[in-house]
Amino acid sequence: MNPELETRYVFTITARIAEVTSAGDIGTGVRRIIPIIGGEVRGEKVNGKVLAFGADFQIIRPDELIELEAKYAFETDDGAVVYVENKGIRFGPFELLQKLKRGEAVDPKLIYFRTVPKFETGAENYRWLMQHIFIGSAARHADRVVIDVHQVL
Repeated sequence: MNPELETRYVFTITARIAEVTSAGDIGTGVRRIIPIIGGEVRGEKVNGKVLAFGADFQIIRPDELIELEAKYAFETDDGAVVYVENKGIRFGPFELLQKLKRGEAVDPKLIYFRTVPKFETGAENYRWLMQHIFIGSAARHADRVVIDVHQVL
């Protein structure tokens, strides 16, 4: 038995985002909703465009750890629609998280931003997306989120 996991890079999702809407402090943190307004998917086996609907629903906890849950879809270049549900966390030094909130650039290596995307599709040639576990390593920019998606082997 090998206790180490192996992963393989499969594609990158670049999700363009709009202005943040805040529902305020809900008791466990601040609820934020960030619309997803487009983007692209690029990789060896999967290429397409992020559809212009969906959102990232976040809670910023009092310790500044951000819990994320994004729901959106992309359409592949050959016409398949893939629904994405992506949960994760983002955390880092307080001053860098404040810079991100203001839309300022921060080196992605200094922020821990990991996700677990789950995919759903009826398209036969993309069913493999539903038959594996994936992890994402992400970076937040002022106008987009970039997620490198890796398949757990």
